[in-house]
Amino acid sequence: MTVNLAKLQMTQTIDMRCMRQLNLFERITGVRTKSCFIYNRTLIFAVPQASISRAIGSQAENIKRLASILGQKIRVIALPKNNVKRFILDLIAPIKIDSVEDYATTIEISASTQSKAALIGRNKVRLEELEKITKDVLGKELRVI
Repeated sequence: MTVNLAKLQMTQTIDMRCMRQLNLFERITGVRTKSCFIYNRTLIFAVPQASISRAIGSQAENIKRLASILGQKIRVIALPKNNVKRFILDLIAPIKIDSVEDYATTIEISASTQSKAALIGRNKVRLEELEKITKDVLGKELRVI
């Protein structure tokens, strides 16, 4: 199912730390983005699909430079322009799931027992991060079944 991004409410709040990371990302890569978040101890920048290779750089030099400056793992994924399923799969990779269903107000992820455990994480840390990301970026609730 495709979603019109214009209908989505982008409610992500940007704190000063995130603002500094976004500005540094833009200075190093030359790609402007409004989305950065932490998932599974990795700083993830969501950029337009057409700008991913420019953001990563030749031989991942931009990502390596950012990682050394920020002292954190860095990933770049595509913004969920019309493909929420692809966004979720990119976000949780390398975890394998059975399906992603996109409904009007919720996103349902169904997975095997082992994959569910990886999605939820110890003390529900990963699940809470994933719920916050889907709420901020997509404006939807998340259910793992």
